[in-house]
Formats: sequence, C-alpha cells, structure tokens
Amino acid sequence: MPVGTLGTVKGVSQDELITNIKAQIILANTYHLYLRPGCKIIQDAGGLHEFMKWERPILTDSGGYQIFSLSDNRKLEEEGAHFKSHLDGSKHLFTPENVVETQRILGSDIMMLLDECPPYPSTYEYAKNSMQLTHRWAKRGRKAFLESEPLYGHQQAQFGIIQGGTYEDLRIESTRFMTDQNFEGLAIGGLSVGEPNDLMYEMTDLNTDYMPKNKARYLMGVGTPANLLECVARGIDMFDCVMPTRNARNGMIFTRMGRVNIRNAKWKNHHDYLDTDFPSDVCSKYTMSYIHHLIRNSEIFGLVLASIHNLTFYLWLMEQVREHIANDTFGEWYPKMAQQLDEKV
Repeated sequence: MPVGTLGTVKGVSQDELITNIKAQIILANTYHLYLRPGCKIIQDAGGLHEFMKWERPILTDSGGYQIFSLSDNRKLEEEGAHFKSHLDGSKHLFTPENVVETQRILGSDIMMLLDECPPYPSTYEYAKNSMQLTHRWAKRGRKAFLESEPLYGHQQAQFGIIQGGTYEDLRIESTRFMTDQNFEGLAIGGLSVGEPNDLMYEMTDLNTDYMPKNKARYLMGVGTPANLLECVARGIDMFDCVMPTRNARNGMIFTRMGRVNIRNAKWKNHHDYLDTDFPSDVCSKYTMSYIHHLIRNSEIFGLVLASIHNLTFYLWLMEQVREHIANDTFGEWYPKMAQQLDEKV
C-alpha cells in the first residue's frame, strides 16, 4: 500500500496512482489527520475518500505507532494514550473507543486497532505488559466497532494487531488472542522497529503459523523489495512502507537489477534509461543522466519521477508475486530475485 499519511502520497497525484502506478489501496494515518485538518473538516467534506477524491480503498493506521515515536511527549494509561501534538504541543487523548470513532469519521475501508508498539529491544516484562495492554484495548476497540455504524454508506473492516516484541511465547499468545476476537483481518505489529532482518523474518514466520489462513495477513511498516519477497514466502499478504517515496526523494531508485543511488556522479553522463523493459514511463522516457541532474539540483520534478518509478516498481513486484503464486513457481523464483533486488547497482 502506498503511504498517503495526510491524505496524499507525497509528490504523486491520485490520477497517477490509479492510471499508471495502478495502486489498489493506499494508507492514511489517523493521528496526523486527527490533528490536521481535523475530524470536523473531513466529516463536513463527506469523509476522506471524498475529501481527497480517491474512490478506491483506504486503510487507516490507528496512530499507535506515531504515539510510540513521541516517547518524550506521551503517557500510556489503562484509559488510553495521552500525548502532546508534535504541531503545537496541545494535549490529546486517544482511547480504543475514540480511535474507532475517528476512523468512522474518516470512513476508511480498513481501520486499525489502537495498540502499543514496544521499542526494540524490550525486556520480557515490558513486552508482556505492553502486549497485555494492547489486548485489553483490543477488546474495547472491538466492542466500540461492533456497536457503531459506518457514516458514509460503505462497510468498514477492523484489523487486530499482534504484538509481543521478539519473544516467541508472547507472539504466539498474542496471535491466538487476536484470532479469538474475530477481527476481519490481522496485522503483525512491533516489527521493523530496529531489529535485524533475520529476527523480523523469524517472528513473522512464527506469527503466520498461528494466523487464520482465510483472513488477510498484514505486516506493518515493511519494507525493502527483498523484505517483501521474504515475508510473502512466510505467509504475508499486505504491506505498507514509506520507503518507495521517502527513498526516492533522497535519490534511491529501486530496479530489477538492484538499488540505484541516482545522485552518484557515475550517472551524470549516463544517457541510457533505467530499464527499457519495465512498465513505467519514467524508465522508458527519461534518462538516468536527466533524473540525476534533476535530483542533484533538488528539482521537484526529479523527486516526482523517482517516486512514481519506485511505487510502480513495488506494485509491479507484487503483481509478479501473485502470478508466481498462481503458477506455483514462487518458491523457485523468489530467492534469486530477492538477492538480486538487494544488490547495489
């Protein structure tokens, strides 16, 4: 899912996302939209879909991760998460109930539960207490969801979030608990927060062994193209990550041959295209020397081109994944592809 935190994927229009990038769903963030522009404005606009003119599905994160990142400006209690706005220092409270209410107002197709994301590394005691708080919040959030109705005439789904740090018994316990709450889908949280890739893969593999096979499995905040392939191999269906657009704005372009740092001087006089066989106008129309020139000079068009390319590449890669799974060739295809994608060009 391309990340559109504030109701926009940075540097890329909604028309571009649909027509060329072919995004099926995007992610927006409850925390940021709650603070600005605020629930009243979005509700008066008719919901987030109407506000941003996006007719396809939207998933909204609960804001739990953003509150986690405000470690110096938040306090977690049984009631919920007290925090200070990063914009103006104003004080706010997120509870499992009002996060559901906010996401009803946003009108997202998939809403995430309020959870606590423990840091890495965490002690066993901290991870367990954190997980148990997330579980208690989950019961309240599920109740609030089931006792409320959508506002804009379309159904909404709610996903639970599995926690437990990097401790196997806690991960298993949390997966079983979230499965028992009968959410419409399940997410794996608390990974991609600084732990080594091998540990992320190990925890993901463990979680999916206990997750229902007939519901969507979402690994939050992941990752590189190679991460995606490795985690699909371990049973994951859905991903989100700011990496395609954030890295594009810093000059990193993802290709089938590996990662390209387009800012490097080696591309200054390189008048070939990124990948003439790749289904993207960026690859077949604009040379690497031109994109190098734009990005080195901080031209907005260069950042837009790189963002469009990376998002197109990510969604193309997931299309390839689906085709290989359907053809029963994924197992033999992905290891070599993952290794290739991780190379520096």
